Amino acid sequence: MNRHGPAVEVEGLTKSFGDFTALRGVDFQIAPGEILGLLGPNGAGKTTTVDILATLSKPTSGRAVVAGHDVATASAAVRREIMLTGQHASLDDMLTGRENLVLFGRLQGLRKPDARTRADELLARFDLEYAADRRVGTYSGGMRRRIDIACGLVVRPSVVFLDEPTTGLDPRSRQGVWDLVARLRDEGIATLLTTQYLEEADELSDRIVVIDHGTVIAEGTADELKERTGATYCEVVPRRRADLPLLVDALGSLLPPHLRTLEPAADRLSMPAPDGPRTLVEAVSRIDAAGVEVHDVALRRPSLDEVFFALTGDAPGPVEVGA
Repeated sequence: MNRHGPAVEVEGLTKSFGDFTALRGVDFQIAPGEILGLLGPNGAGKTTTVDILATLSKPTSGRAVVAGHDVATASAAVRREIMLTGQHASLDDMLTGRENLVLFGRLQGLRKPDARTRADELLARFDLEYAADRRVGTYSGGMRRRIDIACGLVVRPSVVFLDEPTTGLDPRSRQGVWDLVARLRDEGIATLLTTQYLEEADELSDRIVVIDHGTVIAEGTADELKERTGATYCEVVPRRRADLPLLVDALGSLLPPHLRTLEPAADRLSMPAPDGPRTLVEAVSRIDAAGVEVHDVALRRPSLDEVFFALTGDAPGPVEVGA
């Protein structure tokens, strides 16, 4: 691997299937030790991108280099440098956890004693020693995901592709996988993460690339994307809903005209806070002077769900952004 350059470099990547164009000039880079979240609605081109980078598909045009190797001309070298894991663990259910690890080690060229030693190291690291000699078919979803990732790390990869690694896991198991992903960063391993959980991308990713209709439409840190798609706003919740009209009068010029008309079901006011804390202080001063009691008043920032909605036009909430 070229340790002085990007771990992954994508330039002008295109992919067509007959008359359908899945990728239209995609560009991005991933630095060693960086976690890049790849987000977009279903059919946006994320899986196609991962397939090309993992040498499972060839690009129509453009260039993709992984760990210093061109995916089109040096696919075997790329495969030696990567780990690819998806939401369906590629394990042998009839073998034990230890046997799966040893098998993966042998398939990657380790001598049997070295494969056994590495298996013991990974079982300890992934907190699976207690289940080492149980058949993987008896493992829980979280245990299977951990042993699957462990198998991919038998020989240390330069780049890891994680395709929806926590889909179907309970919250505790998800947190365990989050910890493992953070550990990859600590070890200097570049990681490309697709996920259907926007808060997961927000929590884990150093940078995020949003792709839609085969084109990169936004790139940056989660904070940068939030700033780009929605400014900070001030949210005021009165103690009594009946006081909402009083709040409107008290806030006066701080409220844009379109926010002064209350919806019947409204229980709070949200208004732009272009000056951040100064807007908040002014709002609190006006509310206090009007004698309106409030349950909560605070500055808020747009969630990544709202960012996703603003960028792609897809509804926020439980959207799937890993396909």
